[in-house]
Amino acid sequence: MIRPVFFIWIVLPIALYLAFMAWGLPHFAWSYSWRDDGQGYDPFAKRWYLHCTYIGTYGSHRYIPRDGKCPWLRFYKYREMANAE
Repeated sequence: MIRPVFFIWIVLPIALYLAFMAWGLPHFAWSYSWRDDGQGYDPFAKRWYLHCTYIGTYGSHRYIPRDGKCPWLRFYKYREMANAE
């Protein structure tokens, strides 16, 4: 007799697929530029980022932050990448 607990493994692939459909694939920060207020490359200085470049499965994507912050990770869908060009 087959127990329902044997099918618990199917939850993870379904969850990953739903996450992919909702948010897309991860792209990581590759390069960025910021407004230099005299701190140079001080790692503890507060920075206002002007643009960030992310790379991932769908290629590279340039992001211009409105709040001056560049997260290390962003999610993009294929349709968003196609419309951006």
